[in-house]
Order: sequence, then structure tokens, then C-alpha cells
Amino acid sequence: MDVEQLYHMLQKTQEPIGYFFNKDVELIRDLLGSLLANKERYGYMSCPCRLASGERDKDKDIICPCIYREPDVNEYGSCYCNLYVSKEWNDGIITRSYIPERRPPDNMLY
Repeated sequence: MDVEQLYHMLQKTQEPIGYFFNKDVELIRDLLGSLLANKERYGYMSCPCRLASGERDKDKDIICPCIYREPDVNEYGSCYCNLYVSKEWNDGIITRSYIPERRPPDNMLY
């Protein structure tokens, strides 16, 4: 699978449930490329904006779409890495702000 195929597959499945790609196409292509690289590296598409351990069970909360996407988009209009956004965020109706990390420190690698 390449970036274009992943883009169309995810767009087709996520837009009907209210999750849109950020309209910054270059950013989206980079993030999708990183998801594919993580899939090749780890065997699953871990969030490209977080450090993965390489152990699926430890990383299950950050497999894209991560479990933090819904609360991030509901509260801020965007997920942590700005891959998925609300229509209102894309349209500039809501203020774009920093999305804080929701992943518990115990799950993070330093």
C-alpha cells in the first residue's frame, strides 16, 4: 500500500463518521508516510507523533486512529498530530490551539 491508497481508504472510512483529514495536504502525506513506515517497522500503524515501543500490547493505545483521537477532536477539533480534524476545524470556525498529550506518562518512552 502506498500513501495515496492509504489516503483514499482512510478518507472513505473516516469521513462518514465525522473525522476529516487536515486540509494541509503536504502534512497529511508526511503523516501517512510515517504511518506506513511504522507499519513496516513494527507491524502496525502507530501514531507518527509518539514514540512506539515496538510491542503491540504496549502501544495499542497509539495505533492509529489512537484512543485519544475522539476526545482530542471533540475538545480541540483536532487530534494530537493534526491528522484527523473536525469539519469546523478545517473550515476555521473553531480556534486552532495546542492539543496536549493525553497519553499517560507510564505509557511513554523517554
